[in-house]
Amino acid sequence: MISARLHRDGKGLVLLGVLLGILWEAGCTLIRYSIPEELEKGSKVGDISKDLGLEPQELAEGGIRIVSGGSTQLFALNPRSGSLVTAGRIDREELCMGAIKCQLNLEILIENKVKIYGVEVEVRDINDNAPYFRESELEIKMSENAATGMRFPLPHAWDPDVGKNSLQSYKLSPNPHFSLEVQNGADGNKYPELVLEHALDREEKAAHHLVLTALDGGDPVRTSTAHILVIVVDVNDNAPEFAQSEYHVSVPENVAVGTQLLLVNATDRDEGANGKVMYSFRYVDDKASQVFKLDSNLGTISTIGELNYEESGVYKMEVQAMDNAGYSARTKVLITVLDVNDNAPEIIVTSLTNSIPENSPRGTLIALLKVNDQDSGENGQVVCFIQGNLPFKLEKSYGNYYSLVTDTVLDREQIDSYNITVTATDRGSLPLSTKTHISLKVTDTNDNSPVFLQASYSAYLPENNPRGASIISVTAHDPDCDENAQVTYSLAEDNLQGAPVSSYVSINSDTGVLYALHSFDYEQFQELQLQVMARDSGKPPLSSNVSLSLFILDQNDNTPEILYPALPTDGSTGVELAPRSAEPGYLVTKVVAVDKDSGQNAWLSYRLLKASEPGLFSVGLHTGEVRTTRTLLDRDALKQSLVVAVQDHGQPPLSATVTLTVVVADSIPDVLADLGTLVSPANSETSGLTLYLVVAVAAVSCVFLAFVIVLLALRLRRWHSLRQLQAAGNGLAGGAAGVDGVRAFLQTYTHEVSLTADSRKSHLIFPQPNYADTLISQESCEKSEPLLLADDLVFSKDNHALIQQAPPNTDWRFSQAQRPGTSGSQNGDETGTWPNNQFDTEMLQAMILASASEAADGSSTLGGGAGTMGLSARYGPQFTLQHVPDYRQNVYIPGSNATLTNAPGKRDGKTPAGGNGNKKKSGKKEKK
Repeated sequence: MISARLHRDGKGLVLLGVLLGILWEAGCTLIRYSIPEELEKGSKVGDISKDLGLEPQELAEGGIRIVSGGSTQLFALNPRSGSLVTAGRIDREELCMGAIKCQLNLEILIENKVKIYGVEVEVRDINDNAPYFRESELEIKMSENAATGMRFPLPHAWDPDVGKNSLQSYKLSPNPHFSLEVQNGADGNKYPELVLEHALDREEKAAHHLVLTALDGGDPVRTSTAHILVIVVDVNDNAPEFAQSEYHVSVPENVAVGTQLLLVNATDRDEGANGKVMYSFRYVDDKASQVFKLDSNLGTISTIGELNYEESGVYKMEVQAMDNAGYSARTKVLITVLDVNDNAPEIIVTSLTNSIPENSPRGTLIALLKVNDQDSGENGQVVCFIQGNLPFKLEKSYGNYYSLVTDTVLDREQIDSYNITVTATDRGSLPLSTKTHISLKVTDTNDNSPVFLQASYSAYLPENNPRGASIISVTAHDPDCDENAQVTYSLAEDNLQGAPVSSYVSINSDTGVLYALHSFDYEQFQELQLQVMARDSGKPPLSSNVSLSLFILDQNDNTPEILYPALPTDGSTGVELAPRSAEPGYLVTKVVAVDKDSGQNAWLSYRLLKASEPGLFSVGLHTGEVRTTRTLLDRDALKQSLVVAVQDHGQPPLSATVTLTVVVADSIPDVLADLGTLVSPANSETSGLTLYLVVAVAAVSCVFLAFVIVLLALRLRRWHSLRQLQAAGNGLAGGAAGVDGVRAFLQTYTHEVSLTADSRKSHLIFPQPNYADTLISQESCEKSEPLLLADDLVFSKDNHALIQQAPPNTDWRFSQAQRPGTSGSQNGDETGTWPNNQFDTEMLQAMILASASEAADGSSTLGGGAGTMGLSARYGPQFTLQHVPDYRQNVYIPGSNATLTNAPGKRDGKTPAGGNGNKKKSGKKEKK
């Protein structure tokens, strides 16, 4: 809509331009009207239709309108009446301010006739404005000695109307001293003036109030007034006078700077400038001038500095007052300063020690203090004390001196420094206090030994450790400082197996880290007890010790060692005997093995790797017992070969194997006969070998016979000596024991020599008589002389020393089920049950030792009893009781956290339960 209107207006403007050009050439008609100002809206200005000679209807149809932009808002066309009317209120003073004649021009366009007419409207002035003064109140000062006839200009009035409606005259209110004159200015304005007709007297009347009135010439007349105040200025003819001849004031010395102390007042009967008084010090000393200040206008005395009673208690001065004419007056001022407690006590440190050793005795002087207070009386009496619960005290010395001393013995390790606050307080009504701070450092003395973080240390080191391996770090703390707290570590001198401890382990003297100098072997060392010493660097140095237990942890680094059957040195295998009448479960032999490791690394299990006749024999998993699994048949081979593996439970596991040869026969002759039938007739080479064997057996028999004779002679000689030294009863008992031992020895070593047809492939068999299995007890071994037998000479595994074999003993006898093995005396239990208490553990160890001894002395079931075939001393177990290592502490018991321990009481000659109750019959009796 707006755009359409703009478009239409644009076209109209173009058309208007064309029409104006045409009308300008043809000429235009000017219509004049005159109206008064302030007409109401819609008031008729003129009959435009009549002046143009047209009817009102023609005007409406002809499209008449006002085209001039300047006066469109003031006038409008009434198309019905054909009149020009006002569009709003017209104010002449607003449109034509200052103009004598006010004319408004506009153009009227008749569109259908394309004619334009000019209209001139004159706006006539009316008296709608009254004169006014810009300053409604005016003040004029006149001296009382002013001359008559003096003129004083007055403010003139303004009237926006023109002609007679404007300002015409002024009028002054009646008074006896002034008159009014009006001057006409060049600009046409009238300027009033006040003229002094009679002399003024301030004492009679100090002020005159006049009213000036302005009048215009309108009808009715409008007026305006202005108030004029004439002030009579007095002449200075009076001197100032003080109210008091002397002023006194008392002020406390702690009054704040800038405080007003007193007011001196001098009056002057004159007014205005003549009555104004100026104040100043007429006499004042230099000290007072630095403390007090006098206000020259107000007469107030205030402080500009701090008052001090101790410096001056009274101040005297003179103050004078002077007016503008030079008249003056004087007065005295006395200021008294009152003493107050405005000085805090002062603490002066005359002597000070910044540090003190911690072992200083009680009463050691730290500082000497002097306390002073400039106040007097109670304000100057000072009390001095120490704040806080500190191990110090103040002792009063001469005069105002105090000594700061220690009250107890100081300990730097508890508190290494002190901040001592000494407070001094006076006894004034408002007490003041002063504090001084003294820093005291407690120096260290070497009064503390290093303290380890633990009461004792334990370290665990796996065996086979690399050299230089870090074991453990020990730490000792010394509460001292600096050199007194520098701790060095060392090992206490001690020997281990003949060598100093320092050759096994070392310790870093600075860090306390323990290192291994050797690779440890659990089988050699299980535990090392060390003493670690920590020493500080003080003078003298202090030290402390701590015990360190180094436990060597076992690793599976030892292969199981098979004790029975012993491995022959000539490459052959041992032979065991199994009767053909053996029932299933018959105990043929027992593999005895031990492991030098401990715990699970020494827990052994047995299994059958290879057998010439599968299914005929079985090996106990934990006992190592070789038993028949079925009845022996005639078709079974005479010679059975078994390979048994012994494996521990370490990670990784280690194992060993042993080959067993089991001959199925009821007796030794049967074995030889069976072997003879299996072998073809010997050739000439075999016959020669047989001859050599016969000669060798004969030689050995001769040597053995000679040895037995020598042994009997030695035994009889010793028996004879013992008999002479001991009592008759004891001698008889010893002789009987000796004879019994010789008889048992002869019975044990009675050999039966049998040769097979093929001796080169067979063994030399020494069958034992059917005596009971025996084990030499430690007690019998201690009472009897060791027998040096040619067939029994063996070498120890550890030291390869020549060991003598002990004679048999009838104290230990075992049943068929109690064959040697690491599992103890359980009868054929393949479930893996191990001893569950110490008593059964001792029985297990005793049976292991007994089995080893039986195999050594040639009388056990393993060497020549039932189910065993002892072919030669070299094929039998080559060890004695002393050669059996005691590995009970190494055996791991499944289901238990303990290992078999070495009970001293049960090893020292005590017989385990069941040791004598299960006596074993000979092989021949079993056969029956």
